[in-house]
Amino acid sequence: MTRIVEAELLDELPVDDPRAIHSRRDLRRINALMGNARIMARILKTFHDSRSLKTVVEIGAGDGSFALRLAEGLAPSEHRVEVLLVDRQNLLSYQTAARFQKLGWNAQPIQMDVFDWLAQSSNSKFDLIVANLFLHHFEEARLRSLLEQASKRTLLFLACEPPRSVGALIVTRVLGLIGCNSVTRHDAVISVRAGFRDQELSSLWPKAESWQLLERPVGLFSHCFCARRAVAAAQTSCLR
Repeated sequence: MTRIVEAELLDELPVDDPRAIHSRRDLRRINALMGNARIMARILKTFHDSRSLKTVVEIGAGDGSFALRLAEGLAPSEHRVEVLLVDRQNLLSYQTAARFQKLGWNAQPIQMDVFDWLAQSSNSKFDLIVANLFLHHFEEARLRSLLEQASKRTLLFLACEPPRSVGALIVTRVLGLIGCNSVTRHDAVISVRAGFRDQELSSLWPKAESWQLLERPVGLFSHCFCARRAVAAAQTSCLR
């Protein structure tokens, strides 16, 4: 299946459009079913002592619900964690921010295009940058640039994306059975066609001996990518 990147309806709808509100609710349900937060938490625990986290960034963060589930799946940090939620829209609710606070995480929404934010934060370094169902929005040249910029700002980069497969495409055809609206059903097909397989993300990450890369499908519905600075022997068992 050739990779095809197309615009998704949700990205073009006003924030307060009822169809967009319904679709964002659908995405939270789909994320829970995919288990990407649990997968990413498991990878992080293998590669990094999550208790030492101080700075986390999610790019394409939406309403922050994914980062919250990730935080809930990790051991409590020994420090107060600053989490930056980078998105073109500020969708962080008071309730979600309060749940972050209870975990010792201070959530700060950054309403910017991801490329503008990367350019602005050129002198900053973060413990972890994560992307969930976000990288597939970009064609190869833009994605290569995004990954190159991210590699200069973090010790560990984790992403969970749609797998570009016939099986995943079939699943998109039955999302109506769990109440997903027309926007979600349309965008799900677009997402799978723009998803990843094999070592496509690894091939776009900057070539350097200082990085260890792992990439493979995980479970039925996720394609995961992990890049970390090579400070210890790689442990591949985390991507089972």
